[in-house]
Amino acid sequence: MAHTEPVLIAGGGIAGLATALALAKHGISSRIFEQREVFSEAGAGIQIGPNGVRALSALGVAPLLAKHVSVPEEIVVHQGANGRILTRMPLGGWIAERHGAPYWVVHRRDLQSALLERVRATPHIAVETGFAIAEATDHGDHVTVRSSTGTIVRGPVLVGADGIRSHIRTAVAPGTQLRFSGKAASRALLSPDAAASLGDAASMGVWLAPGAHVVHYPIAAGAQIAVVAIVPDDRMTDDWAAPNDWSALAPHLAGFAPELRHVLASAPEWRRWALFETPPLANLAKGRIALAGDAAHPVFPFLAQGGVMALEDALVLASAMTNQPEDPAGALKAYEAARAPRVNAIVATSRQNGRIFHLSGPAAFARNLAMATVPAARLMARYDWVYGWQPPA
Repeated sequence: MAHTEPVLIAGGGIAGLATALALAKHGISSRIFEQREVFSEAGAGIQIGPNGVRALSALGVAPLLAKHVSVPEEIVVHQGANGRILTRMPLGGWIAERHGAPYWVVHRRDLQSALLERVRATPHIAVETGFAIAEATDHGDHVTVRSSTGTIVRGPVLVGADGIRSHIRTAVAPGTQLRFSGKAASRALLSPDAAASLGDAASMGVWLAPGAHVVHYPIAAGAQIAVVAIVPDDRMTDDWAAPNDWSALAPHLAGFAPELRHVLASAPEWRRWALFETPPLANLAKGRIALAGDAAHPVFPFLAQGGVMALEDALVLASAMTNQPEDPAGALKAYEAARAPRVNAIVATSRQNGRIFHLSGPAAFARNLAMATVPAARLMARYDWVYGWQPPA
């Protein structure tokens, strides 16, 4: 495939913007179709492990983002009921030395803005907002997308980077159904002063209790503290930023230490999103259409790798297309072969972490005992396979 026509990308979130940048690195032009009229990013914090920082560096985005990040020194894990510290898992200099890149935490808005700034400064990338894709068709020797207003656009390849409720997914893995977890994540932002009683503002905190857990960490270069509470919740809303009252959240946190609940009650606003997943897809690519990011592999937030997987996807997909320029379908299958084992392992590990976080009774006692007795560096070393990922050459 001589890349004479731009690759089509559905979605202007992390996966879509990163894919366009990765393609541009190899001289491949692209057109991003975003259904929103204006780019905006809900959410609060996002964690970016060393593998993600490495990916951002490869995309040329890391320098734009660096001024907004926080670099936590450790993860302090608490027993939720009484606040007792179970372990202090090293980040900071330890993880940077071990993996050659730091562990960042940042506001999702700042990540989106840095990606978009880089996209707008990069030749060969066109961004079209207000373009909702109603239909995608693989014609064998090209693809087309049709907008909700009837506009038809042709390209050599289509990348579905349109999120967990992907429309493009039906062309690659028809019949895939979202599965509701029965839990929701509620998020809030606090000032460092408001969160001071939770411990060192430069560290991450994790509080574990039966069926629920709370995470907090600094973002915006330490100017804010992001808090996420994951609790049972049967409201299957689609909204990524649905309002949530403290009165609805508080009963699910009754088993946590009073000092934590007092801080959480002071948050000026809570937003929630219901947690969904899909079964592992039989295909990440089919013909000239591929999926990336949450469209391909929604990840529960128990490993903090969802956004990072989108960055990795982008780089691997662009490399595959560069390696097989005359065979787009073969290139996308090579992308699938490279990514499926890793993303499936990430999804499974994240799910398993959630089960471990939410243990109760004797199983929780055993978990706490292990955390308190196993060296913290050894606990972190279990994730070398996650953080040690390297971008394609």
